[in-house]
Amino acid sequence: MADIFGFDAFSPKQIAEKVDSIGVVKARLPLLSMVMLGILAGAFIGLGGLYFTLVKSDAELGFAMQQVLGGVTFSLGLLLVIVAGAELFTGNNLLAMAWADNKITTSELLINWAVVCAANLVGAVGLAVLVFLSGHTTMNDGAIAAMYAKIAAAKCELPFWSAFFRGLLCNVLVCMAVWMALAGRSVIDKAVAIVFPISAFVAAGFEHSIANMYFIPLAMLLKLSGTVDVADSVTLLGFVGNLIPVILGNLVGGSVMVGLVYHIIYLRKDP
Repeated sequence: MADIFGFDAFSPKQIAEKVDSIGVVKARLPLLSMVMLGILAGAFIGLGGLYFTLVKSDAELGFAMQQVLGGVTFSLGLLLVIVAGAELFTGNNLLAMAWADNKITTSELLINWAVVCAANLVGAVGLAVLVFLSGHTTMNDGAIAAMYAKIAAAKCELPFWSAFFRGLLCNVLVCMAVWMALAGRSVIDKAVAIVFPISAFVAAGFEHSIANMYFIPLAMLLKLSGTVDVADSVTLLGFVGNLIPVILGNLVGGSVMVGLVYHIIYLRKDP
């Protein structure tokens, strides 16, 4: 009966051991598999961003409803990554646990992060191009295009340290979502574990580097096409200026504040 209702979740210590062993597998994936799974993850997170923007473009919803409902819909991205299978840079920050346990080398850790992040960029930007070409942004009398422009401008205009700390807080919640999803044994278990922390970080306005790889390029395409007014800050320089602090914040939030903290609690061997 417990199996049916998912009451037999893995304990936190068991989750730590799973994250440790999964980290070794992820770090040693064949390069082609790592790249392809990374591209998928970038596109999956972009799809969550697309779903989120649909909600945000509805002016009849109040602020709190837009943020919370938008966060719930954005959860689609991580659900696809976890259930369908993909390699997401922000989630892979948990590989720090396997590194701290001396199960993977520093070079394996850094190569995984670099390859997966670059592949996520390809997937997210690729989806942005497809969405732009599809004419999707003309829906709701162009309100969706206007919302992409507004979202991208806000991101490109964030001060460095605001972007860093929003990235840090974001990835604490993202990695906790991944952590809790590993406690579940069914798709329903994983979905419930993912939705609340992901919707919380979106509702709070925190910064996810891979999501930004979708939002900002799409706004840049809209700017080039002249279909909607886009702020002068939405440029390649503005894009890079957002990604650097957000990626750094995501790294600290996921690898240090979740991965290394749980390593110390559950896996550290007493001298």
